Amino acid sequence: MLQRLLDEHLSPEVAEGLRRSADQLSVWSLPEWENGRFLGQPDDLLLTTAFKQRLTLVTYDRKTIPPLLKCRAESSQDHGGVIFVDDKTMPAADFGGLILALERLTRETESWDWTNRICFLRR
Repeated sequence: MLQRLLDEHLSPEVAEGLRRSADQLSVWSLPEWENGRFLGQPDDLLLTTAFKQRLTLVTYDRKTIPPLLKCRAESSQDHGGVIFVDDKTMPAADFGGLILALERLTRETESWDWTNRICFLRR
């Protein structure tokens, strides 16, 4: 089963919408995952724990996550995959657009192993 973790930049409403519409997808928003324990925590800790739980991170954070992924690759540390969203093509307030795009990506990639995979969400 595919599993996604939506970071702080994505509304919990997106996670709720995905749960209603995509049976084959387990999805959590950061505030509800692990009782919100990772809110405000370092991104590297988030990536490590998400990997251990086989979660793929969905994020708008293209400033701090890419350098962390580079460091992890250089030190042979795996991650559970990252799906980047660009706010210029898909605003965070476009819940419906995000849900539809994540549903489509899920259908297109359901057989993928997301370990160390990086993907950009498109409309």
